Amino acid sequence: MIDPVTAIAAASAAYKGLSAVVQAGQDLENCTHQLGKWFGALNDINRAEEQRKRPPLHAKLMGSGSIEEEAFAILTHKKKMAEQEKEIMFMLNMRFGPNTWDEMMELRRSIKKEREETIYAAEEFKHAMINGAIMVALSFGILTAVFGGVYLIGAVQQPPWW
Repeated sequence: MIDPVTAIAAASAAYKGLSAVVQAGQDLENCTHQLGKWFGALNDINRAEEQRKRPPLHAKLMGSGSIEEEAFAILTHKKKMAEQEKEIMFMLNMRFGPNTWDEMMELRRSIKKEREETIYAAEEFKHAMINGAIMVALSFGILTAVFGGVYLIGAVQQPPWW
């Protein structure tokens, strides 16, 4: 599962870097690099929220912190990201023109699509492997108990061979 705390820290760092780049008046290439990092962290936060709604089996078994703590963290992360997004939109449109935000949204769509196809697919595969291993281990344990019980019952009911 993606750690929301790590993702929000990455988003905050990228936001500070983007603010510095825009305020320094540097070229658009530096901004897109910082903005790409910020949107990547935003996607990670959104993905963490999505995963929280349907956690993998091993996360369900291990449990998590308090409900209030989780709800507060999600709420503050969403509010902080919305605030940063509004400020980034304003900074970019003021610095590079009114269509800049639309161009950045297109960039965001392409990054999101790429990320979903590669990183998230690998993560889902990892979770599927862990869930599969848990299921195989549980199945093996159940089968061992059943066949062991049948063997013991059979051994008790039959006299020894000699």
